Amino acid sequence: MLKKAGIVAGAAAGLLMIGGTAFASPIHTTGTPDPTFGDAYATFIEGGGALGYGAASLVAGAYTGIATTPALILHSLEHHGH
Repeated sequence: MLKKAGIVAGAAAGLLMIGGTAFASPIHTTGTPDPTFGDAYATFIEGGGALGYGAASLVAGAYTGIATTPALILHSLEHHGH
């Protein structure tokens, strides 16, 4: 299960990195100015924090689910008299 979670997290990270370049591209047709270095740096730092939080949440949730599922199943069977 953790292997699958790692693959999903890696794929999501890759898509986020590829998709981020589309938003960083300057748009000259609408008159929007090119982003400054400060803007790009702030966006990079903010995105990295969000990516780290998301990955940590995914791993913590998977670990918790794996650790508690057997006990939940046993409790459910016990409760229903099987």
